[in-house]
Amino acid sequence: MFYGTAVWDPWLIVAQIVCLQCLYYLTLGIFLAILVGTRVTRMSLVYFFDYATVTASTVTGWCVIAAFILTSLAGAGLLLYLIERAKKCLDFSATLYIVHLFICIVYGGWPSSITWWVVNITGLAVMALLGEYLCIRRELLEIPITRYRSRSVREETKEDLDEGIPLYSVDNMA
Repeated sequence: MFYGTAVWDPWLIVAQIVCLQCLYYLTLGIFLAILVGTRVTRMSLVYFFDYATVTASTVTGWCVIAAFILTSLAGAGLLLYLIERAKKCLDFSATLYIVHLFICIVYGGWPSSITWWVVNITGLAVMALLGEYLCIRRELLEIPITRYRSRSVREETKEDLDEGIPLYSVDNMA
């Protein structure tokens, strides 16, 4: 099958969404453990899903913001390896953040903090745009083509000249 052919495989799409969501939360957990875990006595899911912890008024809140932004940067790398197509990056990024919004609503109610919205919309934009950029760069790489001949063209030409065979004769073309 050719690379550009459109095949709709719902199981693949669902698997990619689940895998991307799990790796996003794993990455967020690592960044939260590094940045916030050193500042608080007890880590909990409140830093993942409660909008009140995403605040610019405390140092811990700034650490939570930094963890979310760093996770969106890492998410662009996840898009590069899991999704691999530039035109799908926005779709998968938006799906990830919409699922995150629903989980946050279930966990702590509707996010009423403007900081939460700014951080998550910025994270969505960074993840989608950087992911598209990285995927486009990969798509534009040259395709390596190996030669199956044992001798290089330069060696072949030198030997043909030594034997007195003209390089562009009709007999050589056959």
